[in-house]
Amino acid sequence: MSCYLAIDIGASSGRHILCHIENGRLVLEELYRFDNRQVRRGGHDCWDMENLWSGVLEGLAECGRRGFRPVSVGIDTWGVDYVLLDEAGEPLGDAVAYRDSRTKGLDAVAEAVLPFSELYARTGIQKQPFNTLYQLLADRRDEPEKLQKAARLLMIPDYLNYRLTGVQKSEYTNATTGGLVSTESKTWDLGLIEKLGLPTRIFGELSMPGTVAGRLTPAVQRIVGFDTAVVLPATHDTGSAFLAVPARDENAVYLSSGTWSLLGVERETPLLTEQARTAGFTNEGGAFYRYRLLKNIMGLWMIQSIRRELNGVNYVAGRETRTAAAKTWSFSELEQAARDYQMPVCIIDVGDNAFLSPESMCEAVRAACRKKGGPVPESVPALMATVYQSLAESYRVAVRDLSAMTGKQYTSLNVVSGGCKDGYLNALTAKATGLPVLAGPTEGTAIGNLLVQLLAAGEFSSLQEARDAVRESFEIKEFLP
Repeated sequence: MSCYLAIDIGASSGRHILCHIENGRLVLEELYRFDNRQVRRGGHDCWDMENLWSGVLEGLAECGRRGFRPVSVGIDTWGVDYVLLDEAGEPLGDAVAYRDSRTKGLDAVAEAVLPFSELYARTGIQKQPFNTLYQLLADRRDEPEKLQKAARLLMIPDYLNYRLTGVQKSEYTNATTGGLVSTESKTWDLGLIEKLGLPTRIFGELSMPGTVAGRLTPAVQRIVGFDTAVVLPATHDTGSAFLAVPARDENAVYLSSGTWSLLGVERETPLLTEQARTAGFTNEGGAFYRYRLLKNIMGLWMIQSIRRELNGVNYVAGRETRTAAAKTWSFSELEQAARDYQMPVCIIDVGDNAFLSPESMCEAVRAACRKKGGPVPESVPALMATVYQSLAESYRVAVRDLSAMTGKQYTSLNVVSGGCKDGYLNALTAKATGLPVLAGPTEGTAIGNLLVQLLAAGEFSSLQEARDAVRESFEIKEFLP
């Protein structure tokens, strides 16, 4: 029986998920889960890449121990972050995490060279303080010698693939997230990169999802107990998640709901209008050169952060602190607390950068309410109701703006990934947007990763056939307005 392995890595954990096809349906099995963590090094919040690499290897070894020999394996992660390599292929320092504050104010440095309106017209990517563009400007300012020594930039999944295969390949969808890829040429905008004073030599040719990066090196084979092909999925997790959406028709809005909420639609061309730019929409590159016109919304990060804080666990600047908590809250208990709260709440802008990495998410929410002049949530139920209702309102506004920009009336909102399990948020979203919400599958990102591998192997003849199989394979819950 042929099987395929997705390694799906998020900001806090990674999973190895095996897939085979049985009677036309996708059957998944989680083989291994590992922590992803950040560390404080050199004054910056960095990814612990050796811990991440160990997790990848150990999951592959578990696959081997259980007797599975996958046809291929693919890795997806978050976007924008990278590793710089020297001429010998060795890392030059740590991979700084996107929530680090080092990029503060560097958008102004970029705009002194190129107005953001022109940058958006070239790349289609919204301004986010953590974009690869601004991170590289921080490297140029803080560690110019590192950039001088650098021979290659690899995004996080590209770097992990390199360690698996010994081959340095750059995948298209993840590269587009950083604001340096041209929507016209669909490759690095070297003219832009040169204008910004960054070295063009570090940017390698971009490969599309479905490309075979290589096979496991002999050293890796000895550790994991087998050989396999490493195939590039849409290595950006949102790119993979969007592939897994089993939409009923072309007038569907997609929502990948996790740490971030990514709400938008698929298009054959980017939308580079002034209206799209000012509304904060981005045009990320997808598999098969399909664009994801979407809005980045802070998402479940706010709920996750509040839960950690209430439970006496805080994570600021790469350091975890623990204090005694009067009660340990589960996600389901926080959801129920929000459901039970019946008083009016203050609707806040969940896209505000104040929620990106605050010392206290609870206080950040309260401060936003004070600033707006609305009820300040002192109790846990009031706090959760504020966040839940504000998230649903942000989805409503995004769908409204999307419809105005594209001139289309949308018929449904399709939610995939972990957030699709939150029944209260789905119900609020249906009520706020006036659209039926179709929730599922939960493992959207891993499934999208696997679909590319299955397409590359010829298991499906088209993306539509693959999506039809997703619809038949997993439960989809419907929430009506």
